[in-house]
Amino acid sequence: MKRSLATPVARVTIFVLLAFLTTAAAIAQSTPSDSDHVPTRHNEATIAQLQAEMNSHMLTSEELTREYIDRILALDQAGPGVNAVLQLNPDALEMARNADRMRRRGARGPLLGIPVLLKDNIDTGDRMQTSAGSFALAGKPAVRDSTVAANLRAAGAVILGKTNLSEWANFRSFESISGWSGRGGQTNNPYAIDRNPCGSSSGSAAATSANFTAVSLGTETDGSVVCPANANGVVGIKPTIGLTSRAGVVPISHTQDTVGVHGRTVADAATVLGIIQSRTFDGRDPATGGVPLGWQGTGKSRPTTIPTDYTQFVNPNGLQGARIGVTRTGLAGFDTNFPTPQSVLDAFEDSVQALQNAGATVVDLDAAGFTFASASGETLILLFDFRNDVAQYFATRIGVPVAGGTLQTAIDFNNAHPDAEMPFFSQDIFDTAMQLATGPDDPQPLFGGMTYNQALAIDHLAGVNGIDAAISQFNLDAVVTATDNPAWSTDLLYGDHFLFGTSGLAAGPGYPIVQVPAAMPKFCGSPTLPTHCTEFGIPLGISFFGTAFSEPTLIRLASGFEAATQFRAHHLPTFARTAPYTHIQGTTLKPPHHDDSPETNKTPQLPRHTL
Repeated sequence: MKRSLATPVARVTIFVLLAFLTTAAAIAQSTPSDSDHVPTRHNEATIAQLQAEMNSHMLTSEELTREYIDRILALDQAGPGVNAVLQLNPDALEMARNADRMRRRGARGPLLGIPVLLKDNIDTGDRMQTSAGSFALAGKPAVRDSTVAANLRAAGAVILGKTNLSEWANFRSFESISGWSGRGGQTNNPYAIDRNPCGSSSGSAAATSANFTAVSLGTETDGSVVCPANANGVVGIKPTIGLTSRAGVVPISHTQDTVGVHGRTVADAATVLGIIQSRTFDGRDPATGGVPLGWQGTGKSRPTTIPTDYTQFVNPNGLQGARIGVTRTGLAGFDTNFPTPQSVLDAFEDSVQALQNAGATVVDLDAAGFTFASASGETLILLFDFRNDVAQYFATRIGVPVAGGTLQTAIDFNNAHPDAEMPFFSQDIFDTAMQLATGPDDPQPLFGGMTYNQALAIDHLAGVNGIDAAISQFNLDAVVTATDNPAWSTDLLYGDHFLFGTSGLAAGPGYPIVQVPAAMPKFCGSPTLPTHCTEFGIPLGISFFGTAFSEPTLIRLASGFEAATQFRAHHLPTFARTAPYTHIQGTTLKPPHHDDSPETNKTPQLPRHTL
């Protein structure tokens, strides 16, 4: 058993180590000469601002790429230890130099020379690993680019590296810890290092929030772009299923998977969406030529007028005259024994008021008696799809332990290497998927006899009788609710602490979401001093939901909210050790001396609350 553990993992480890050494050599010139120096010149800079500097010869892509590498080395791998970046691209600086050469020859483009980080489940046909955080996929790199990576290269973007994630995109165990992977360890939250970044696109959101990159790519099946965006205080765009290709992406479900974007502004995320999307069939992913589940069988077809540039919809007055349906369903918490704190609910109500202040008409959908249909077929769909889809992906890989294998191959690998892969939680999701009957019309005993096709029908209706019905019945531009509860403290023993999450409204039918930072929960203890409040130091976001291919409308509304509130601009991450970080200090002790006066003769002092 010990020999079985050592041999394949040793091979993988040696390969990964060699790749690391290659990367280290390539970026050696970028290591800060002063270990205390952390670049801040382009913190919070937008893509438009960076392009303006590069076009006016005030900045080169190589200089910008070095800045981000220096920040990663100082704050991600050292310093507070965000641990968001799993690997740096050994070719990043050469890509930046090439972008600079293209610019000098007159080339221009929205992402030319802009550094982008990719989640470690997105194939790049270069010297980097694509492993979904697992040693089972570590070894030789992917043989070709994913469609989205190819689109970035064609646009002249600099692929800076890969980000850590919840291993297998958080689809290995029901007891998993968001942001943890066997290869990458635990990613932390830049707002407070002891807080969780949520998942599964944990590193992508944390890196963007920490200014380790201009923008990043993540993936979502149900919440994996928007929840990390919520926890890390950034914008997250989860596109309509099929708007971005999943070709070359480690899958969970072809029914629900999509590639999305994390950015510090709506405009930045919209810029990237315009580059990575597939307006027509990409030749590799059938979804790029079709419509998502919620539209299937309704007579609706894929639009022929999908925009090429989504920044045209960014509008600081985007909420003026808009009709927004607000729902609070589920925000009180999944478990009545662990309700959502009132300070979180109050923060969402402040956001609803901000919508109205910015010119939107708010319709209370719950008060109107509207009920969203449930996508209760989701779990069966994901398990059924995963077993089949992951085997198809394994067939595209060579030189990794699961190459050409099946889900059982991955299970066997994990069982053979528990120290590397299962130190904190098991693989019960993998095991459950293997128990399903193989046919789409076979009754599944684990789901009360429901079949896969019946589950698809249920989730289709969740779109028809959910978001689509609400928009139609109340003449809405979008539906809005809180995204998820704010970040919890990472707990490797008890696991994640989800109180609520709303991405399921769009996950089953395959509809888009735009998540925007919105508020900071706070506690105001005194009725006589209502402005003397304690902020908890972790953000809360709101999500704009729409029907398929409604990204232009959602971007307009979200950018209007962003402009009206400017939340992130006033609440930047501080890399604090914990949150909140005030009012937690104790008294100042000093060693006793024989000549000290008795404590009883001293005046008691209030606890110090300095930083």
